[in-house]
Amino acid sequence: MAALLAIHTIAFAYLVSVASSAVAPGPVTYIFGDSMADVGNNNFFPQSLAKANYPWYGIDYSTKQPTGRFTNGRTIGDVMSAKFGVPPPPAYLSLSMNDDAILKGINFASGGAGILNETGSYFVQYLSFDAQISYFEKTKEVIKLRIGEAEAEKLCNDALYLIGLGSNDYINNFLQPFMADGQAYTHDEFIVLLNSTLNSQLMRLYGLGARKVVFNGIGPLGCIPSQRVKSGNGQCLHRVNQYVKEFNAQVTKLLMALNAALPGAQMILADSYPVVMELIDHPEKYGFKISTTSCCNVDSTVGGMCLPNSQLCANRRDYVFWDAYHTSDAANEIIANKMFADLSALTSGSAAPAPAPGPTSF
Repeated sequence: MAALLAIHTIAFAYLVSVASSAVAPGPVTYIFGDSMADVGNNNFFPQSLAKANYPWYGIDYSTKQPTGRFTNGRTIGDVMSAKFGVPPPPAYLSLSMNDDAILKGINFASGGAGILNETGSYFVQYLSFDAQISYFEKTKEVIKLRIGEAEAEKLCNDALYLIGLGSNDYINNFLQPFMADGQAYTHDEFIVLLNSTLNSQLMRLYGLGARKVVFNGIGPLGCIPSQRVKSGNGQCLHRVNQYVKEFNAQVTKLLMALNAALPGAQMILADSYPVVMELIDHPEKYGFKISTTSCCNVDSTVGGMCLPNSQLCANRRDYVFWDAYHTSDAANEIIANKMFADLSALTSGSAAPAPAPGPTSF
């Protein structure tokens, strides 16, 4: 529960940014991340191997068409944006710098991205986290030209920065036998590398004006369909889940240290591990039937993506996972609803303040 309340501090910060922004009517939000947050940036890379701009992706989105989101419908961010009464921030690569949208929030997330630049390299074209930050830096320069340096600095200081990265550093890097990092480092050494790299990246964002930063911790990777098939018996890979919990704990310490060292910094970890684990362990409580395999039945296929020739499940609402890696629209809605429910309790004063978040046992 402590971790859940920590997640809902995100939403509280969201409301703060709504009230403080004089430029946009809703929260100014900048999103950085991987395929869980990508809303179409990779569509603009002709050679990218990390795309979701084909059926059956988007089958349950409002347009019934693929958008580049790696799910059958909405991302968690889409659901939360709707609850706050604002459209989801558009993909950076879909915009012109003349668009007023740059004053209201942008999504820089790119499928395949990780904390490390070498992560995702075999996807050929994608935006690494460092590249995403560089594009934000260019955006800020344009904002300065549009509204003046002082207002631009205020906008960036008041904005909310949502970051979701780290999963690919494991499943598409450290855990892959053909990637060098898994051979070169022990896990303890790998976490040090991730943490030191992330520290530099967050310091860079801070230098560009970021103050309210929410880093979404990694969920139970050992229980996603693509990892279960590696167990031989369909069970979770407990070693991978332990790696994730150690990573989340170290990131929590990093964020606390940055808050202590950097004036005005408000950086928190949103520990998504318990929320997703609850859906996996008790799917029936939330109207699901299956949490161990994907609706697209692609758990063991190369890439694990829901291709146009995939045989979809009979009822997409029954499944927690859409493909071998990503949660379904229905699961994303449950996660977002939990976030918003605790926000309501938090802002009404009926909930106790959340203690410092940390990994839960499994």
